[in-house]
Amino acid sequence: MKAINITFTFQDGQPDQTHVAAEGESVLDVALNNNIQLQHNCGGVCGCSTCHVYIEQGENDLPEISDAEEDFIDRAENPRINSRLACQCVVQGGTSDLVVRIPPQHFLGH
Repeated sequence: MKAINITFTFQDGQPDQTHVAAEGESVLDVALNNNIQLQHNCGGVCGCSTCHVYIEQGENDLPEISDAEEDFIDRAENPRINSRLACQCVVQGGTSDLVVRIPPQHFLGH
């Protein structure tokens, strides 16, 4: 299996973190496995927009955006042209490393 690096950058000023992702893992999986807090209210099944991220680099090596994902991104806070849902960004063994910007998270009850 091919592995790539995912560099997570944070809009709230946290230092960048780079982690290895195996083919078949989602950006959400890699974040959660490395103690990066990323909301995922639906459990990572493309049922909400809480794992909304910006793909800064490597977007061509991710699966094409689905209609369902696009609908949920439209409901996300501050969507951009490079917006994706982390649960739907599955590493496919491409050649490019990913750079993923995590927007500020709004955790209820925290």
